[in-house]
Amino acid sequence: MGLLGILLALALLIGMAYRGWSVLLLAPAAALVAAGVAGEPVLAHWTQTFMPAAAGFLAQFFPIFLLGALFGKLMDDSGSVRAISAFMAEKMGPRHAILAVVLAGAFVTYGGVSLFVAFFVLAPMAHSLFKAANIPNHLMPAAIVLGTSTFTMSALPGTPSIQNAIPMPFFGTTPFAAPGLGVIASLIMMGFGMWWLGRAEAGARRAGVGYEEVSAATHEKAADDALVRERAVASHEFDPQEMGHGKRSAELPAVWAAALPLVVVVAVNLVMSFWVLPRMDVAFLQEPQWGQTTLAGVGGVWSVVVALAVAIVLVIVLNWSRLTNLRDSMDAGANASALPALSVASLVGFGGVVAALPAFAMVKAWVLGIEGGPLVSLAVSTNVLAALTGSASGGLTIALEALGSTYMQLAYELGIDPSLIHRVAVIGAGTLDSLPHNGAVVTLLAVCGSTHRKSYFDIVVVGIIGPILALVAVIVLGTAFGSF
Repeated sequence: MGLLGILLALALLIGMAYRGWSVLLLAPAAALVAAGVAGEPVLAHWTQTFMPAAAGFLAQFFPIFLLGALFGKLMDDSGSVRAISAFMAEKMGPRHAILAVVLAGAFVTYGGVSLFVAFFVLAPMAHSLFKAANIPNHLMPAAIVLGTSTFTMSALPGTPSIQNAIPMPFFGTTPFAAPGLGVIASLIMMGFGMWWLGRAEAGARRAGVGYEEVSAATHEKAADDALVRERAVASHEFDPQEMGHGKRSAELPAVWAAALPLVVVVAVNLVMSFWVLPRMDVAFLQEPQWGQTTLAGVGGVWSVVVALAVAIVLVIVLNWSRLTNLRDSMDAGANASALPALSVASLVGFGGVVAALPAFAMVKAWVLGIEGGPLVSLAVSTNVLAALTGSASGGLTIALEALGSTYMQLAYELGIDPSLIHRVAVIGAGTLDSLPHNGAVVTLLAVCGSTHRKSYFDIVVVGIIGPILALVAVIVLGTAFGSF
């Protein structure tokens, strides 16, 4: 009965989330269904299992949600993201329209700008370039996905994405875990995605299919769509409804001033990870009042938080005259982090209840028994959970809350570098999360004025198949040569 309860709970969570119901309601309801069918104490699981798991996630990662959303909002309202997009469009032109969109998305998201902020800025840019080049609109979402939601989210070393931060407390790693393998994975995702999009563009030209006009306000309407919002907040770290709050500057900064904060995020992250934190005396962390933890358990999060905080200050200094309503912009950025953080935390609470049920032992045994060793089983478990929840961050956290300590023990016994496990877990979570019910997919299609029927196949190729190929390559190379 316990296994049946888990399956019923998953069916409830997936089915109702796809219909637009809030995860804040669905996650505890599904958890109680799983506990009730298993004959476990329902109320005790809600208050003593679900809530500590959800609260633990918030305690670890809310600073990244908060500062990441705030940084993204300030970069948007200051005109910095638009300045970078305009620079890419001007320098590369319609002849390289797809590459311009991909590179603009990659640059801003690798520098710490929220995925959803990038969507709302890149869509108008892509419409302009695709129209000038007469490239079919249906390729726009895939181009944006390739630049924002693949290698800069899960593979490039140092990326400040929440997905790259989640494994750090579990494995004692840094944002730069397995940098060589991360770069190789990024090249595979980028190269495969560009090959596919170039092939699709050429095929459309041969068939005489070109750009079709859409409403200029499509992306603005998407920000106010209630269904889009409900699906979006559970998959990434920015509430799209806050896009319209604050005041966007009509004047754009110089491109160097727009790009500098993004460079600072990566640079400060690097310096904190490898020079500042390792030289700090953190023996006090062993005391009960600090959670009896270690630098390995908190250092990765500290690095990302400091990097984002420094970049936020720099954005404000460089754009003081353009941020004419700074308080409203900062309020909107802070508010944009709250609902996504709570939604993902609720998914983690659901996973905590499922992992506490006696029947989960069978699921755990099945996962660990997958042929190919711990790297393969970890990749499969993060893939499956990200697919079921429609959230890379939610699926990854559920997997690591349930099995993270087990994989660390296996790594110790088998001599596997935790950095390798980190990179496999993150890339694994960033593959099947892009199923049709994923909030980022739903949001992007609405922002671009497209539909699943028109654009989803290309999203699958660049957002799922490409990352899976990269994941396979990382597992093969990691197994043969270890982490590098």
